[in-house]
Amino acid sequence: MFKNLKEDIEVIFEQDPAARSYLEVILTYSGLHSIWAHRIAHALFKRKFFFLARAISQISRFFTGIEIHPGATIGRRLFIDHGMGVVIGETCEIGDNVTIFQGVTLGGTGKEKGKRHPTIKDNALIATGAKVLGSITIGENSKIGAGSVVLHEVPPNSTVVGIPGRVKVQDGVKIKKDLNHSDLPDPIADRFKDLENEIAKLSFELEELRKERSMVNGHSNL
Repeated sequence: MFKNLKEDIEVIFEQDPAARSYLEVILTYSGLHSIWAHRIAHALFKRKFFFLARAISQISRFFTGIEIHPGATIGRRLFIDHGMGVVIGETCEIGDNVTIFQGVTLGGTGKEKGKRHPTIKDNALIATGAKVLGSITIGENSKIGAGSVVLHEVPPNSTVVGIPGRVKVQDGVKIKKDLNHSDLPDPIADRFKDLENEIAKLSFELEELRKERSMVNGHSNL
């Protein structure tokens, strides 16, 4: 237990450059408080003390702004940065070394029973405001860009952006996990760039045809 508590603190120092001291982290980091409260609530939930588990999770939600259902399974070294507005559903499964930013929802898509929330594999990063919905899997080392809405499976080592979320990068090479989630590919901007290049190419070809036509007309006049 104490090893897990220490890991929860250490991962904050690794991920957050604003962390200055153990006392500051222990007393002021709401993400850390919500994870510790969840560990207690989850233990009670597994022992079928459902009401007490929900009560603890709701008290934690009131003080931290982070709602984690006591039934959710969370691995080691989860880092919730800022955390306000984070929602993690009952059947959600989160692996080790996962990073989640504020406003993220790991939710369901309806009233179906059974496994209805996402599975987040090891080393994934879910950026600000992203929504991952349904019983889908986010593969190892993958990144979900800020504001993305993900409704389908994401392969390992992928970067997903957009609404709906599209896999933009998947090259089989582990993607570096950092906090610079503003520097992600923009598929719409990339498409506009492709169209601009195509227009430039067509304009060049049209100009060449005009030159050839002028030359032919010049020879005809001679």
